[in-house]
Amino acid sequence: MIISTGTASGKSLAYLTPAIASCLGGGTVLYLTPTKALAADQLRGLRELRITQLRAACFDGDTPFEERTWVRQHANYVLTNPDMLHRSILPRHAQWSTFFRRLRMVIVDECHGYRGVFGSHVAQILRRLRRACARYNARPTFMLASATASEPGAFATRLTGLEMDEVTVDTSPKGSTTIALWEPPLTELRGEGGAPVRRTATAEAADLLADLVLADVRTLAFVRSRRGAETVALSARAKLADVAFSISPPFPTPLNTTTTLTPPSAEATSPSPSAGATPPPPPATNASPSPSAGAPSPSPSSLTAPTVTPTHGPTHGPLTWALPDAPDHDLADLPNKIAAYRAGYLAEDRRLLEKALRAGTIMGLATTNALELGVDVSGLDAVLIAGWPGTRASLWQQAGRAGRDGQDALAVLIARDDPLDTYLVHHPEALFGQPVEAIVLDPGNPYVLGPHLCAAAAEIPLTEDDLPIFGATTSKVLDDLVAQGLLRRRPAGWFWTRRERATDLADIRGGGGSPIQVVESSTGRLLGSVDEPSAHTTVHTGAIYLHQGETFLVELLDLDAGVALVTSANPDYTTFARDITDISILSTERSQALGSGTLHFGEVEVTRQVVSYLKRRLQSGEMLGDEPLELPPRTLRTRAVWWTLPASAVAPLAEAGIDLGGAAHAAEHASIGLLPLFATCDRWDIGGVSTELHADTGLLTVFVYDGHEGGAGFAERGYARATDWLTATREAIMSCECERGCPSCIQSPKCGNGNEPLHKRGAIRLLNTLLASQ
Repeated sequence: MIISTGTASGKSLAYLTPAIASCLGGGTVLYLTPTKALAADQLRGLRELRITQLRAACFDGDTPFEERTWVRQHANYVLTNPDMLHRSILPRHAQWSTFFRRLRMVIVDECHGYRGVFGSHVAQILRRLRRACARYNARPTFMLASATASEPGAFATRLTGLEMDEVTVDTSPKGSTTIALWEPPLTELRGEGGAPVRRTATAEAADLLADLVLADVRTLAFVRSRRGAETVALSARAKLADVAFSISPPFPTPLNTTTTLTPPSAEATSPSPSAGATPPPPPATNASPSPSAGAPSPSPSSLTAPTVTPTHGPTHGPLTWALPDAPDHDLADLPNKIAAYRAGYLAEDRRLLEKALRAGTIMGLATTNALELGVDVSGLDAVLIAGWPGTRASLWQQAGRAGRDGQDALAVLIARDDPLDTYLVHHPEALFGQPVEAIVLDPGNPYVLGPHLCAAAAEIPLTEDDLPIFGATTSKVLDDLVAQGLLRRRPAGWFWTRRERATDLADIRGGGGSPIQVVESSTGRLLGSVDEPSAHTTVHTGAIYLHQGETFLVELLDLDAGVALVTSANPDYTTFARDITDISILSTERSQALGSGTLHFGEVEVTRQVVSYLKRRLQSGEMLGDEPLELPPRTLRTRAVWWTLPASAVAPLAEAGIDLGGAAHAAEHASIGLLPLFATCDRWDIGGVSTELHADTGLLTVFVYDGHEGGAGFAERGYARATDWLTATREAIMSCECERGCPSCIQSPKCGNGNEPLHKRGAIRLLNTLLASQ
């Protein structure tokens, strides 16, 4: 069964009731979550129940080794994550035999987080779990929970391989959420081609976080990276320190009954039902944007417009709401009311931060998405989201962190200098009144399935009866594994015969391939590893590498030795790898007419070579340089969607003086930026190639491909939603206020050609031609 209802709607109670009943009846329960924070929060809630027969324990990377034996032997409610299930529990299933024999329920919480390649890996891990349970004659019930899943039953079936019932009716009471769409102002800085550069979303988030904390508004600021979270917290603390220094206590008046935030470049308007009314107060709790009965809360499926939307203009109107009288502040303590929260902190430090936020000791927390999923941080008034979080699902999850006690709340989406973010702040209808995205995953991807078949064979030799569990492509993949010498076929089945750990073949959160060891050069300390496909872009010589909150500069990447040497550093810039790409079509699986052109989907071979990296200042986004690199090309077999236009359709454009290559290049960049709106992916999960005349098609062609071996389902989703996707791409380019193109519309930080040539007006004309009859 899958329960898919709004945030704070009682899903935890819905699965806790039968789960605890199972434990009281002598059974065991396995709880899976994407994050350690959520597992720790769930454990806290279980212990507060004070049920003596309930022996709940976490089994994850934070669990001391001396406690792990006790968990295996005595716990009847084990909370863990897919990583530990993959690397520790399943390979050592014999040590867990007592637990597995009594297993009654498997809870998969916040399951919408299992998407793309990661979700495909988790799908195979769950199939291995089902097989291990069968070994001990256990048939547990799988219960999935997600606040934000489209077509939840179909998704849950694909994730688990089991038929699913779904519960989607939500009658829980909720307050309302005021949604503000906030676009940072243009700065005087200029980027490539003289393009204007906007103030960064993290800088805006830091200012807003400080203002809100100063007004006693308990706030979470979601930032996309660990370093970004630290930067926002440090900047906001510095601003509060300035305030504390400049104001002598006591305050002339209490901090204050009305708080005004002024967007630097946008006039906030309030299209609420009553003209001229101010937005509702952002008190202290959740207004999950999900359906509810008997409550005035907006929902992703019913909202038609945001309560607050910015518009462009030379004047800057304030965004104002009423607040209760705030108590006097201890000025010296103001900066300490803000902290950062992210992965990499010690477990006890993370728990202390969560406790401080709940207690109100900390009023503002800058965090990565580590606090997005389910952690009960009740009493929050507002949420800042620095940059589009990737999906509507994540947006509503993050917005739902505020208002957790059923009161009203505020959520502010701060746009980055990016085509998708720009499109959304200009087209709020793309957010409101729209369902969340269908979750894309492909468990049958041979590059995902193969390593898990090896792991399954190492756990328990595979037999013919096991093949249906893993999917229709299993037989072919097994033949390939035997040919590679990874498995051995015997009359009794398939066996893993190597000494290495089979689980090391699957990097479930990476892209696979032989890992590159990241080593601190001064101490020889092993910091971690990066899969080989990602190494070219993340740990190339000169890259800024983040590890558990520490910043390192990569001194040398030695691909032959499989080592990246790094040194501790604290630069004021970040790096973006840039590559050049060639693409060839291996097979075309589907084709259809699209306006004046043709749309295709199929298998391609991509040859990519990282040629340089871009350095940009953290706070301002100012470009500091483009440094060359010498790395070997890499070949990727994947899936792509591509469209072509015949010569008869593009000839009028050429006659009008349009640079066809620049127009196609600009359309490619923008379409990559907009695909995440229609497929649950990140811009960095996909790539593209465009050419005025492609060797395989003989026509003007624009490709967008999955950046993962074998494909991840993103391009296929683009093929299915091509008209909506490309129409949104055209609108994003047209609505950008720049003249020749900028990072908000057609420029890409990944472009190996230095964003040349690009033709903004030509891209609009080209897309008009393609969509002429749509």
